[in-house]
Amino acid sequence: MKQAETKSKTYKLMLSNDDIHTFEYVIKSLMKICGHTQEQAEQCAYLVHHTGKCDVKRGSLKELTAVHTALCKLQLTARIEK
Repeated sequence: MKQAETKSKTYKLMLSNDDIHTFEYVIKSLMKICGHTQEQAEQCAYLVHHTGKCDVKRGSLKELTAVHTALCKLQLTARIEK
């Protein structure tokens, strides 16, 4: 039962595709805000471009809320999912 409780407290921060921002902008934003390496950020940017969305970070609701706010301030489209 503890595993189910722990798992239920893990959320995903999903980044969605848009037609406004460049790959470079998204990559730099993910590196700055999410702490991604260049390679991780590039992979996420390509996944967002080709599939429409990507899980860019996982964690507690509290952790992800700050990251979500920061990405939104950069005008990126993100949402927190359970």
